[in-house]
Amino acid sequence: MLAAAACLAVLSLADAAAGLAWDSGPVARLAMDMSGARDGDGGVRIHVIALAVLLCLCATLPVALPRPAVAALTVTAADAATLGFFHTATFAGLAAQLVAAYRAGRHGAHLAALVIGLPFPVLALAGPATAEFRVRAVLLAALVPAAALAGAARRARAEALESSTVRQAMAGTLLENTARGERARIARELHDVVAHHISMIAVQAETARLATPGMPDAGAKRLLDIGDTARAALTEMRRLLGVLREDTRRPEARAAERRPQPGLVQLLDLLDEARDVSGTAARLIVQGPPDPLDPGVELAAYRIVQESLTNARRHAPGAAVDVELHYTGVALRVRGRDNGPGGPASPASGGHGLLGMRERATAVGGEVRAGPAAGGGYLVEASLPTGTGPGTGRPAAPEGPR
Repeated sequence: MLAAAACLAVLSLADAAAGLAWDSGPVARLAMDMSGARDGDGGVRIHVIALAVLLCLCATLPVALPRPAVAALTVTAADAATLGFFHTATFAGLAAQLVAAYRAGRHGAHLAALVIGLPFPVLALAGPATAEFRVRAVLLAALVPAAALAGAARRARAEALESSTVRQAMAGTLLENTARGERARIARELHDVVAHHISMIAVQAETARLATPGMPDAGAKRLLDIGDTARAALTEMRRLLGVLREDTRRPEARAAERRPQPGLVQLLDLLDEARDVSGTAARLIVQGPPDPLDPGVELAAYRIVQESLTNARRHAPGAAVDVELHYTGVALRVRGRDNGPGGPASPASGGHGLLGMRERATAVGGEVRAGPAAGGGYLVEASLPTGTGPGTGRPAAPEGPR
């Protein structure tokens, strides 16, 4: 913009110089009128030339100013003064005036765009009746508001396009969130209901094959096939759940996945949370010197305790819970016992329950048993190998499933 303003200034000065060199030009006429003689007074002529140069510069160079309103007002004042003093205006000054008016409208300087259009109709009506003056004044009176309106229209179109883009982005985000929520719902349904039933089919088929005495080989083969098919279906479903969950993960979920997995150090926080939620007592009892554990074993123990607390809160509300960690040197025994009624509870509550605890314990080479405890309440006991010695030790079997 600065280069364009400099070019306009040079053209305006060249136009004014040509008018000064021509004796009948407006600048020369003004100099002669002010000196009172045709030859003119040298001092007056110099002042007139200096005024013409100053007005030419003020009518063009301010176009490069960063504030469109200031630029438009400065250029308008210079052009109005040029018309008032010399009864003419350079073509470069006319072009600079239109550019300044367009910029004022384009950048939302509405007051400045209104003000710069006022002087030229007044000058066109009140100025001399010469053809040169009338043509330039009428052109400015007509074209300056048109340029300002063109700039305002361009700004309005740009704002409308930006608003439309924002609306489309919001609609796309809403659609994506809706689809993500639906996929998450489907994943929950598959995990909590279908996957559990398929795993139960596999377990029951295997149990029936092993526990039914005198079963023919064909029947045992059929049950074995049923179990294998159910396990294969469960594997495929887990694969599908992985795809669905990958699609539904939000940035905050991905950030949560990058956090360290909880371990036994976080058990106190877990118990504090259980107390806050249920308003009942929850104690942690540690026996034996703590052994360094594999992170997988610590995670399994943490999740088993977490599920035990959830199970107690859901099926024995108000019951106190004791959590015990017993380091035996070869295994970590985890016990969670509440003093509730010890009645039966679904092992698939919420899609987790006892089945999830058993899976976690099996994954690290341990086992879990659960059922009503002797003397009342419900007991969950897990034995997880520490890897510091041979054998793992097994928990005593409670009386029955919950």
